[in-house]
Order: sequence, then structure tokens, then C-alpha cells
Amino acid sequence: MGRVRILLNMDCTRKTDGTPDMNSTPFDPRSLILPNRTITGCSAVLLPFTDAQAIDWVGFRNLVAETARCGLIPAVNMDTGYGNLLTLAERRQVLEETRAVVGPSGKFAAGAFVPDGPGASFNFDGYMKSIAPILELRGTPVIVQSFGLTGQTDDAIVESYAKLGAAAGDFIAFELGTMFAPFGKIYSLEVFEGLLGVKACLGAKHSSLRRDLEWQRLVLRNSVRPEFKVFTGNDLAIDMVMYGSDYLLGLSAFAPDAFALRDELWANGDPAFYELNDALQYLGCFAFRDPVPAYKHTAAMFLKLRGKLACDHVHPKSATRPDSDRAVLSAMLKSFSRTGA
Repeated sequence: MGRVRILLNMDCTRKTDGTPDMNSTPFDPRSLILPNRTITGCSAVLLPFTDAQAIDWVGFRNLVAETARCGLIPAVNMDTGYGNLLTLAERRQVLEETRAVVGPSGKFAAGAFVPDGPGASFNFDGYMKSIAPILELRGTPVIVQSFGLTGQTDDAIVESYAKLGAAAGDFIAFELGTMFAPFGKIYSLEVFEGLLGVKACLGAKHSSLRRDLEWQRLVLRNSVRPEFKVFTGNDLAIDMVMYGSDYLLGLSAFAPDAFALRDELWANGDPAFYELNDALQYLGCFAFRDPVPAYKHTAAMFLKLRGKLACDHVHPKSATRPDSDRAVLSAMLKSFSRTGA
């Protein structure tokens, strides 16, 4: 699938079935902007660690509580929460702690991860085993990619999601760029269109870090299934919410209160949205620089500086940032005070 050509003031042409022809269609991305829209915010939650490299469960519970208190949906056992590095028992405890914090009626999403390697076959039973405790605790599964899932043909990938949906019910799909994890894959637009046809698939998180690919998905979503959620995972372009994306971001783990305020400003048509969004984006560009996986250490540093965590250690197998980042992050905190966040 070729990249969408962005030409101003031209309408999308359509195929005979009425869907946009993304191979040849120029379009104006400004036409997607939806002022005063209510944004659905789903925020990844960092799993913090102590000086002894043990999980900081008290800190984790506090982060989940603040995320929910701000009106965002906590997403746990995601990349931000080291879901692919945790044991089954640790992932289970994350789910139990989350349910206890959000209460019996609170919403949360959780990554369903299957460890495998290059060349592996799609492991349906493994996914169902990972999904089961999420459903037991009444969370929404986010199907984290695996080598076995993404290594299939396009048709087989869509069929695998449909099979999971038939067995498990509602879920969120996930496209993850390889800059985040080696098992990730950004799907063809044909696969995305296939996901739109899977009723149990409520939405899909898109983490290519590219606007054009996400715009493609929004145009197609708007035409085929408007209620389907495109959750931006683009921490380098968090203003994608202006164009109709909702979000499931790692960056929002740094400051869920600031994201909730930003979302409210957009819904109210308040121009203060832009200044706060700029401050958050500045933080995102710094945090998600290469090596991208080290953003989790940046998050821990920032949360400690904000007084949200007692320690800024990360999972022993996670990438880290230099100590000099703390001075930069301290300066960034001052910009947040000017925005009212």
C-alpha cells in the first residue's frame, strides 16, 4: 500500500464499493479535524521499581488511582508496564491490583502478551491463556502482537483476530512499530480494513509514529465503521486527537492529569489546549528519542520529580537514560506550571 499523498483542497475519490481508494487518493488532513470533540483517553500506566529492583506495588497503585481519578482509562501490562518482561504471576498481580484500585465498576484495559520468537506459529491457546485473567477481572484485552501473529499472511492475521474475538469477546487490536519491540508490525491497510469487519474488535492502537499512516486509517474508519476507535500511540504527534483519533499513549503515563486537562480544553474549544499540548509534545519528543524503549526510565524520572514516585528505577532488563536527563526534565516541569497543568 503506497503512502497517502497529501494535497490541499481535494476530495477523496472512492472505489466502487464506496470505500476510499488510499492508493491514489489525495486528501486534505485538515478536513478530518473535529473541534469540540469528546476525546476518549486510555493511558498506559508505568510499573515502577524500587532501589532493590523489586516492583513498587504501592507506587503502582497510586499511579493507577491517579489515572482513573483524572477520568482516563488505565491500561496495564502494556509496553509501558513491561508486559513482555513480566512473569505470568506478576502480570496476574498487576491485574488484581488494578481491579482493586478502580473498584468493581471501574474500567481498565490490559495487554494480552504471548512470548515467542521469530518463525513461531500463531499461538491461539497462548493468547486465550493470557486473555483469561483479564476477562476474569472484567478488563478489556489489548492483543499485543507476537512473532507468530504478525508473521502470517494478511488474511490469516485478520482471521486470527476474528477467532480471538469469537472466543473471548470484545478486544482492542494493537499495531506496534519495531522501534518499540522486535515482534511488532505495522499492518497493511488491507489488514486494518479487515479489522474493521471484526465486530469484537472495538478499536486498534496505532504506534507507527507516522501521521500519514494514521490519517489513512482515520479516513477508512470514518467511511466504513465510524464508531471504531483509532487509538493513537504516536507519542511524537499527540495532537492526532484533533483529527479524530482517541489515544492509548505511553506519554500520558507521565502526567495523566495534564492530558485530562488538555482533553477538556479541546472539548470546550478553549485555545489554551494548544499551549498545553505543546508542552506535553516537547516532553514527548525528549522522552521518546532513540533508544525509544528507554522512555520508561524517562517516565520514572519525571514521575519522581513530580513527587508521584519514591524511586525512578526501571525493570532490570529495560533500557535506561543518562542521569543528566533529570536536569532537563526539571526545567520542563516549569513549562507545565505556565499552562495551568
